[in-house]
Amino acid sequence: MTVLTPNRVSNRWISLFALAWVGIWMAQLAPFQLSLPEQINEWLGFGDQLRQDNWQESVTTFGTISGMSALCALITFPLAGALSDRTRSRFGRRRPWILGGVLLFAVGLILLGLQDTYWGLAICWCLALTGFSAASAALTAMISDQVPVDQRGVVSSWVSAPQAIGTIVGIAILSVLALGFLAGYAVLAVLLIVLVAPFLWFVEDAAVPQHDRARVTARHLLSELWISPREQPDFGWTLLGRILVNIGNALGTSLLFFYLQFGLEVSDPEMSLLLLTAVYMVFVIGASVMSGVLSDRIGRRKPFVLVAGVLQGVAAVVIAVIPSLPSTMVAAALLGAGFGCFLAVDQALATQVLPDADHYGKDLGIMNIAMAVPQALGPLLGAWIVHATSGFAGLFVASAIFGVLGGISVLQVRSVR
Repeated sequence: MTVLTPNRVSNRWISLFALAWVGIWMAQLAPFQLSLPEQINEWLGFGDQLRQDNWQESVTTFGTISGMSALCALITFPLAGALSDRTRSRFGRRRPWILGGVLLFAVGLILLGLQDTYWGLAICWCLALTGFSAASAALTAMISDQVPVDQRGVVSSWVSAPQAIGTIVGIAILSVLALGFLAGYAVLAVLLIVLVAPFLWFVEDAAVPQHDRARVTARHLLSELWISPREQPDFGWTLLGRILVNIGNALGTSLLFFYLQFGLEVSDPEMSLLLLTAVYMVFVIGASVMSGVLSDRIGRRKPFVLVAGVLQGVAAVVIAVIPSLPSTMVAAALLGAGFGCFLAVDQALATQVLPDADHYGKDLGIMNIAMAVPQALGPLLGAWIVHATSGFAGLFVASAIFGVLGGISVLQVRSVR
């Protein structure tokens, strides 16, 4: 099949794309970082009086619920990507999946606000993450559909920068306005729909290539979800690097609320988390935008990924060696700079090692597993580390190791500089 080079996308396209990601990340990361841990604390009876003798139960509960959602993301990302490759509708092939995923995501969040049992929290969070995964898989595939290679660094940076923006705005909404769980989740659900809608309304969707119009069978679809690392080594190394770096980042951030509350025992963990997230946000945005522009300009991706892994490793070591709120702020800046640099350049790199031009959605869906699943598995792995070491130092040491190994793995890619 002849692959047509996309025309350069406009600033308007990029702005709407970034706005959609602000809504998606806000709805996913604000609950993940703050409200879901608080719901779990309330369900366990922590309230305002911290039960310091049993705080690990809260960490473990959050880890197991997040681990269940990781399984949903593991299935949904490649499946939604593969099905969107073949979708034929007058609305396009990606837009129905973005819209359907966003609506499912919003419903899951609202239902989550009504829950006060373990299985209620687990099922509704899994429902929300399934919608998040479907929408993200289709939205990410539009980079390969519509963005030329020499513009993908810039465009991909507007997947990562909104992650920080959405997180800080979402946490501010939940903490500063002091909304209850149901009201807070409802506000996030409405903002999710409002911010994604302009992209769906104004951006044209790619037509389905004739090659993709063949009848789909379950066996054929499942066979496509496997990509051999031996036959596609660059895809395999990029996937491995993304898994390792994202596990490292998840270990360093996903239990941060519990670290502030039970590790440092700060008086106001909500406001401390908001402040740390603000520091993290500034450095994620700055690093992602600068890295994306510079990477496109010099035509290199791998050096930025290596630097990102090292910065994440240094950040985690700072927290482990000097457990205090000021040192955690320094680490947040380093972690933000490293992760912003990684996200901007790695997404562009991922689009350049896809093995099958006919199935961008499916291939990027597999690649995006390495972004969402480690994030969801991070609390489960982190809870085990915290329990095994009876503290948080081992958690941050493990974060450093994963970050550095992820950067080294990407150096093995041969087809991209």
